[in-house]
Parts: sequence; C-alpha cells; structure tokens
Amino acid sequence: MADTPPKRTRSPRVSNTAPQPTPPAKAAAKAPVKAATKTPVKAEPAKAAPVKATPVKAMSATATAPKVARAKPIAPPVPGAPHLKAHKNLSQEPLAPVPVAGVTAEKAKAAPAPAKKPAKATAAAVAAAKAPRRKASPLPPTVRMPAAPVPAPVAAPMVAEAPKPPPFVPPAPKAAAPVEKAKATDSQNGAAATKAPSAATATAGAAIKGAATKDAARDGDIRLPDPVEMTLAMNRIAEQAQRLVADFVGRQAQTPAEGTAASDPMSIAAPFSTLPASMPNLDPFNLGGAFLEMTARLMADPNRLFEAQLGLWQDYMSLWQRTAQRLMGEEAQPVISPSKEDKRFRDKSWDESAVFDFIKQSYLLTAKYVQSAVRGVEGLEGKTAKKLDFFTRQFVDALSPSNFPLTNPEVLRVTLETGGDNLVKGLENLLGDLERGRGQLAISMTDYSAFEVGRNIAVTPGKVVFQNDLMQLIQYAPTTESVHKTPLLIIPPWINKFYILDLKPANSLIRWLVEQGHTVFVISWVNPDEKLAGKDFDDYMTDGPLAALDAIKRATGEDGVNAIGYCIGGTLLSGTLAYMAAKKDDRIKSAMYLVTLTDFTDVGELSVFIDEEQLGALETRMKSRGYLDGQSMATTFNMLRSNDLIWSFVVNNYLLGKDPFPFDLLYWNSDSTRMPPAMHSFYLRNMYQKNLLVRPGGITLKGVPIDLRSIKTPTFMLSTREDHIAPWKSTYAATQLYGGPVKFVLAASGHIAGVVNPPAANKYSHFLNDTLPASPDDWLAGTTQVPGSWWPVYADWLKPYAGPKVPARTPGDGALKAIEDAPGSYVKVRVVE
Repeated sequence: MADTPPKRTRSPRVSNTAPQPTPPAKAAAKAPVKAATKTPVKAEPAKAAPVKATPVKAMSATATAPKVARAKPIAPPVPGAPHLKAHKNLSQEPLAPVPVAGVTAEKAKAAPAPAKKPAKATAAAVAAAKAPRRKASPLPPTVRMPAAPVPAPVAAPMVAEAPKPPPFVPPAPKAAAPVEKAKATDSQNGAAATKAPSAATATAGAAIKGAATKDAARDGDIRLPDPVEMTLAMNRIAEQAQRLVADFVGRQAQTPAEGTAASDPMSIAAPFSTLPASMPNLDPFNLGGAFLEMTARLMADPNRLFEAQLGLWQDYMSLWQRTAQRLMGEEAQPVISPSKEDKRFRDKSWDESAVFDFIKQSYLLTAKYVQSAVRGVEGLEGKTAKKLDFFTRQFVDALSPSNFPLTNPEVLRVTLETGGDNLVKGLENLLGDLERGRGQLAISMTDYSAFEVGRNIAVTPGKVVFQNDLMQLIQYAPTTESVHKTPLLIIPPWINKFYILDLKPANSLIRWLVEQGHTVFVISWVNPDEKLAGKDFDDYMTDGPLAALDAIKRATGEDGVNAIGYCIGGTLLSGTLAYMAAKKDDRIKSAMYLVTLTDFTDVGELSVFIDEEQLGALETRMKSRGYLDGQSMATTFNMLRSNDLIWSFVVNNYLLGKDPFPFDLLYWNSDSTRMPPAMHSFYLRNMYQKNLLVRPGGITLKGVPIDLRSIKTPTFMLSTREDHIAPWKSTYAATQLYGGPVKFVLAASGHIAGVVNPPAANKYSHFLNDTLPASPDDWLAGTTQVPGSWWPVYADWLKPYAGPKVPARTPGDGALKAIEDAPGSYVKVRVVE
C-alpha cells in the first residue's frame, strides 16, 4: 500500500499556531496520515520525475510513523516561516517530515541526523535556501516547522516577520500569586479593586514587555502597534468602562433630587431615565420652533436661496480649478482662508498638502454659505435670529474637519508615528473625563494635579476672620509698615471662585493692592448645595457685603470702606449701594466695577439662553436638585467660545492623545460653582429677561424699592474691549445712570485677561477719555490709547478716598480672631474632582 500513489487531493493547510495537547496514541496516528496525503506532484515540473514517486514510499503510514515522531529536522526553517523555539508545549506532538526543494525523501532519509553531523545539515539548508521555492515546494508558506534550537540572530527577525504569531506569555512569577489573591479579595470588597490596573496585570505585562523588542516593528517613521502596550491599555480601558457603567447604573436608582444626571438634558444619562417625573425636555434650548420658522421664511423666498446656492457652486468650481493647478505643480491662490484668530488650521499640512488644503477650503466655503443663509433670513424676531445664528455656528464648528481623525493631517501623522497609541490614550482620556464628571463629559482643560488652592495658587498670606452660611471673609496680611486708613473690600462673583484675582504672586491683583498699602478684605463665597436652596438675592446682599461691612468695622474699627465688585459681584454691589442710599447708609466711600452689567438691554450671545421656555426648564431642573450644577454654567460659558474652550481640547485630549498643559487660568475656569435656585432664578428673570435693575423701583431688596440713579458714590468703571460675557458697550450704559462722579476705562483683551493684567507684564493697553458722552462709540472716538496695565490708573484714582496712613493691621489682632489661614475652606469645595 505504501507503493500506491495517493489520490490528488488538496492537502489541508497546516496552521503555524501552537498545537493543542494531543494524546500520544492519536498523535502517532495523525502525523503519518498528514504526510501520506501530502503530494508534491502538483507543484513539481514535468522533469522532476524522481521526486514524484520517491516521497510516497518514504511516507508509509506503517513503516515511518515511529521514526517521524522522533525525527529531528535536517535543516533550519525555510526563510519566511515562523521559527518556534522548543519548549514543552510544542514538543509533545509528532510532526511529519517536510519536503524541501531539491531534497528527495530518500535523500532526506539517508542523510545523517543534524545532531551527529551538523556541518552537513547546515550545507543542506544552504542548498535548500538557494533552490526555487515557489515551483518546487508543494507546501503552503504557513506550514509549521518542527521545533529545533537555532542561533538567536536567526530567530529574532523571524518572530517579527511572522504573519500571525501566537503571543507567547511566560508563566507569571511566583511572587505575583499573593497579588492575585489580594486582587480577588479587593474585588469582593468593592470598587477599590477597580480604581487602577491590578498589580498582577502590571507584573505580567512588565515580563512580556521586557522580553519584546520595542523597535522591531518600526518602518521608517511608521510604527506598528506594540501588542504588549496595546493589551495593557485595553485592560485599563475595560476597567475604566466597567467603573463608569457601574456608577451609571448606581445613579439610576437615585432620584434627581439626590444629584443624579438623569434630570439634566446636558447629561448622557438623561435620555435613559426611567423616572416619569424626571423626563427631560428633549428641546431644552427651544430650537425646534426657531428653525421651523426660519425654514418657512427661507422657502418663502426661493430666489434668495437660489442665489446663495449659485454663489456656493461658483466658489466650489474655483476651488476645484485651483486645486487642480496645485496638483499639477502650479501656484494657486486660495479661494478662502481662515481668520488669524482661527487656531484649528495652524498645522503646516493644512497649507502644504493640496488634498488637506482642499478639505479646509471646502469646509470654510460651506460654513460661510450656511451661516450667511441663516443670517440672511428676513422677518425673524431679534432674539430668535440671534439664537439661530448662535446654534448654527455651534453646528458648523462641531463639523470642522479638524475634529475628525481621518480629515485632520496632524492626527493622521501622529497616528502613524505612534502606531495608534494616540487614539488608545485618547479613549482613556475620554473615559476618564466621563468618570470625573459622573456621567457628564467634563472635558479636562488642564492638568488638575499640578495645582492646589492654597499650595501654589491663592497663596497670598492672610486669615479668615469671619464666616456665615454664604461666605468667608478673608483679611490679608500687610506687606508695608503703614497702610491707608480706609480698608478695601473686594466682592467677587459667586459664579466663579475669587482666586482669579490671586492666581499666583506675579499676576495677583490682591497681592498688588496689599503692596500699595491697602488693608484688603475679600469675600469667599460658599459652593452651595441643596441645603441653601432657599437663599435668594436679598440673602446674598445681607450675608455678603452688608455682613462684611459689619465685620470689617469690628476687625479694624473703621466704618467706611472702598469697594470693588467683579462681574455679578459688581451687579450685587450696585444693588447694595442703591439699597444703602435708600437707607441713608454711606459706609462705602468709593465703588469700582470690573466688567459689570447693570443695563441688560444687550447682553451679547448670552441672550440666546434667556427665554421663557429655557428659564422654565432650568427652574424645574434646579428645583429637582436643589441647586444649579456648576458644570451646566461652565458649559454655557464655554459654548460662547467653543473652538477655543471645547473643540481644541477634544482634538488635543481625545484625538492626539495628549495630556492637557498645566495652566492656572484654565484650572480656575474649570473650578465651577453651584447656584441656589431662588437666587439664580431672581437674577435671570429680573435682570437678564426683564431688565428691571435700571428701572426706578423695578427691583425690591429687603422690602425696599431701589433706584441706581440715587447712588452718589464716586465710581470707577473698567470694561474690556473683547468681552463676550459683559460687552463693553452695554456696561458703558451705567455711566449715564449713576448720580456721582464716574470714570470709565476700557482695557484691551477679554473678560479675564483684560482684568488680570499686572503692570510688570507690560501687556495690552487701555483707553482713557475724561468725558462721558451718551454714545459708547463717541466715547471711544475721543479716547487716548495708553500702553500697559490699567492697575496704576485705579491706584491713582483711589488715593483721595483711601485716607491717611496708619500703622499696618495684622489679621486677628482686632476684635475678630483668626479662624483659619487664607484662602479658607469654602473655596476648596469642588464640584468635579
């Protein structure tokens, strides 16, 4: 039977993966069958007749099986096939002899064993390597070679070239066993075991990584993914996802009043809420009706729409023509270019590559067309038109090609250079932000571990000398031997933390004022929870500036103060002064307003969030929770500059896989605060929606109707030219309201950078004009631009109201004793850790 040629049947493909353990009897029976059914006739040329019959005799199922089981290879593996080192897992199954080009079965049988005469075996291998493999070898390229010891220089490249190498995981060290046991115990105890990759996983991963060659897969600037690092990263991602899902499921069992995200339409948990009472408003911004009205008016004038589409078509034809010129090596001017302020297309590939330049320009043309079409719709009410324009821009910004990995050349380049590690790291960052926001996407803007309030920010020395439910009063230590007699009180906004004025010594307005010889007090507002839900605007005035005036008198013996109000803190200061004027209380000697709105006729893009539908939905949400979540406020302000404060971090953190840069200003920007429902509803409805603050008697505080025109206090007003929260032309309107002397200064830059601008930085500029015409444009036309900071201008203006010099006052030496060191404990309460 051994002499009978086998039928010409297709031989099964032999896998190069590690064999499964097989009983010896079955292994002995299987091996020769594979050899007997294998025939080289198909692949041999017609002249290779001796090769045709001889291997068949040598592969008899009965005569050669025992020898095959103990046979050793006569040559090293064929180049291109994976080499597997001999170990106990691969040496149990007997393997059939593999025909090699140019060596017949009889020659192979007669050849001495490699162990006895290695020199001849090596020569045979050289001869086999020189033979034409594709014609002579009947075996597929993935045939697994028998295990044999081969010199290390030959094994290393073969492992790298293997098409599907089975990952070899060595047994974990014995020292890792107790760690595995501890891991199992932690998993039973709770979530502690899932907060970081287990020690056993790290130990095994370190062993694998140490055995791997890190740069073996490099090909120029393109690196293939490291399977070890990829495995460990996927383990971390799985653990993060598990924690996130477990936390989400746990929150679903809570009620919205307990702080879940279910009642928040900005939360990913909102659509999955099963509580009927907390079903979210599916259109919280009331966009459906606005866009429906716009569409109806747009279709009513088809000629205008046709003209806009024709213009877009012509622009695209020009773009195609100029792109073709570039592809042929010619110079071509762009059809459209991004603005200088647009940082999305700063990478040089957007200009150097004709393909990505086309993608960029086509996006800019389409964005221009869409926004122009929306703005060109006639007959829309003013607020509706603003809302449509704002949310159309949000939509257009979100679809920028820079926000997608396949259309962002920088992301593609980094992906090739890192072997995709950036996308894996980006996924980890995304899950981490979801976990940090407890279901809401809290985009990381900076390295939060790099800063700590009281350690490297808000470090000006001082003491907390008074506190109540709403605020702590901080008195700062003097740096001069004498100080001005009249203390200085700063009322910051409670929408943010006060330490924006004390980020670091180099740009701290608080420290600078102390160095100018003032006794500085600052209100540090509490970060409220549901226990303070009933606190209203009256309470913020009573427990804020009025309580601070009483405390300052006890601490210094002085009745009067000079006051500074920042943003909404300035709005509270104006209302307090009007209330005090009605009460004949003149303890505030001068008032300074930093970027403060009192006339809310034009509040810029914030008006798109103020209408009856949105306010009603917001009040329902605040009522269910007992406060307005700080993340909602932060998202609102970030949307005003979405490309800088949202999408730039999406690209950096999630697509490029980078960690955000440590930046103290962005740390403060992310340190948001909650709002009590009663206070916030009063503020939004009476000021933003109805603009009652500028009307005589329009607002009543503590039962007293107030009128800003009754304020006779000397006033210094600072606004900033690029302010998107308190537009300077709107803040200027207050110059026509106050009854006392007013000085108005306009600084360059925005809501924060224009205020926090120390003289030593020698940045930006400010504009001065001693006259106060009714029109802000007329005032600006008559200004003088002065380089540098506005701080010295305020210091000079304040001197007549600061009083004579007296010995410096140390916090805690007066009737009020020190409670704790500055910056106090209220400011350290964070919404998102």
